[in-house]
Amino acid sequence: MPDIVLPSSKLSAELDNSFGQHLAVVVARTARALEACGYSALLVHSGSLLTVFEDDRTYPFEAHAPFKVWAPVSDVPDCLVYFEPGRTPTLLFHQPTDFWHKAADLPQAYWTRHFDIRPTPNIAAARTHLPGNLGRFAYIGDEFPGLAEWGVGAVNPRRLMRHLDYGRASKTPYELACMREANRLGALGHHAAAQAFTAGASEFEIELAFLQACGLREQELPYNPIIALNEGGAVLHYQVLERATPRERHSLLIDAGAEFGGYASDITRTHSLRDNDFANLIDRMDKMQQTLCAGLRAGVDWRDVHLQAHALTGALLREADITTCNAEEAVATGVTSVFLPHGLGHLLGIEVHDVGGFMESPDGGDIPRPEGHPFLRLTRVLQKGFVVTVEPGIYFIDQLLDAAKTDARASKINWSRISSLRKFGGIRIEDNVAVTETGSENLTRDAFRSVDHVGSGPHVKTTY
Repeated sequence: MPDIVLPSSKLSAELDNSFGQHLAVVVARTARALEACGYSALLVHSGSLLTVFEDDRTYPFEAHAPFKVWAPVSDVPDCLVYFEPGRTPTLLFHQPTDFWHKAADLPQAYWTRHFDIRPTPNIAAARTHLPGNLGRFAYIGDEFPGLAEWGVGAVNPRRLMRHLDYGRASKTPYELACMREANRLGALGHHAAAQAFTAGASEFEIELAFLQACGLREQELPYNPIIALNEGGAVLHYQVLERATPRERHSLLIDAGAEFGGYASDITRTHSLRDNDFANLIDRMDKMQQTLCAGLRAGVDWRDVHLQAHALTGALLREADITTCNAEEAVATGVTSVFLPHGLGHLLGIEVHDVGGFMESPDGGDIPRPEGHPFLRLTRVLQKGFVVTVEPGIYFIDQLLDAAKTDARASKINWSRISSLRKFGGIRIEDNVAVTETGSENLTRDAFRSVDHVGSGPHVKTTY
């Protein structure tokens, strides 16, 4: 069995000291939103178990993000947070009497002293802990059976949710502490995955190495890992885990993150097995990615960073003899989009693709994407506390290359070079970067440095 990776005493103290301030920010943000939208109180539901079609089994449970912002309870359905300005938040904690499944223990962690916690045997019983008249309450979450009889004033009101979602982009010190730990766990997993790849593991075995090193089950990850050998790296959201190791192994692209306290890391690395040319191309991409990271600070328009990524990609493609035109022409003619079809990154937090990426203000309006870049997930100006992914890449995608071959872009691409690179699939390098008062903090690079001293193999207990 792997050693269980537990928070250090230093991290535990940091979480204990910072959660109260985090909750105060959430309380103040919510109170302002309720007043602006005309509600007196808020109910947030953790979510319900979903049953498989024509079966009594349920899908793995994942708590709703608006609930986890309040309380780090990720694995208990049918809990409710009840908040009324001026009162201590109440957590109605679902604790059924059930001999089929083990009911969750009443939480006793660092954050619980900030709540009035009341166990409830079922969702109907939770109603008895609430005021009689809920006519001015807003409810966010699943519309479970019986909710209509509760008489809440509004269910998932979009204006209120927008106000709450807009503010979530700026992370509190507590949230940043959780995300640093999520990155540390992710770095442990990536180390183990790289070792497994070098040793000849299959995609499935590489995932097992990642999970064991993180100390997490797959359902506890923020997303299913992308673990692509060879040409699989050309599929952006590659979802297959081949059990057999391919006869020839060239490369590994692994996009995999961990979760801590409900907060995600989202990390991608690309490895070359023995090919020096592809390894040099990875090194070029790594330097380019670090250039982009170094330029992040409050006041920078993310759209400009994305367009800078395309300009740098154009230069990289030319230097690597993949294209025959200069960077400016590659961007202007759409050649860079053949190799970099996705957005540079997105907000990260309690959700992997965190909400609010396009919002102009809490009151309304969205900021448009740059023309010709339909897949960009973030268009806002960066502010202190934002955490973003920075994930440039180049890929050799048959569908996009075949389309380029039929138009004017064909003469700008070195097709013999493409033929030699297709077997590697592609390259992506992704870090998680927090915007600070004076610049930025690369959570991912710091995490990798912090685990560099860890020995080889998955049975490693990490210390701080």
